[in-house]
Amino acid sequence: MAEELELDLVEISPNATPPVCKIIDYKKFLYEQKKKQKELKSKQSKVVLKEIRFGPNTDDHDFQFKLNHAKKFLSEGSKLKAFVFFKGRSIVFKDRGEILLLKFAQELEDYGVVESMPDLQGKKMIIMINPKKK
Repeated sequence: MAEELELDLVEISPNATPPVCKIIDYKKFLYEQKKKQKELKSKQSKVVLKEIRFGPNTDDHDFQFKLNHAKKFLSEGSKLKAFVFFKGRSIVFKDRGEILLLKFAQELEDYGVVESMPDLQGKKMIIMINPKKK
C-alpha cells in the first residue's frame, strides 16, 4: 500500500501488540518532530542566578547602589543570591550581617519573595530571593 502511494511505512510503536505502523512521508514526519522539539525548547525558561556581595560594614550609599542593581535583576526575572562575606575577624559581627540582609530583603519586598532566610555557611551569610510572578 505504501509503495502504491509512493510514501513510507513507518513503525510508530514497536512494543505494542500488534506493532503500530503508519503510511506517511518520513522526511515530513522527521521535520515535524524537529519542529515540535524546537517549540518545546523555546517555551522553557532558564533560571538565571545573580549574586550581590556585601561586607558586614557596608555603608548606606553602597547599600542603595546594590539595592538598585537587585531591583533591576528581579524585574528582569532573575533569581537573586545576596550574601555578606566575612573575612578575618569580621566574623564577630554576624548580627550586623544578618541585620543587613534582612533590611535588604525588606527593601525588595515589592520585587521579590524571600526563598530562604539568612543562614551562615562558612564565612558567608546567604539569603535567596525569587522574583515575583507577573
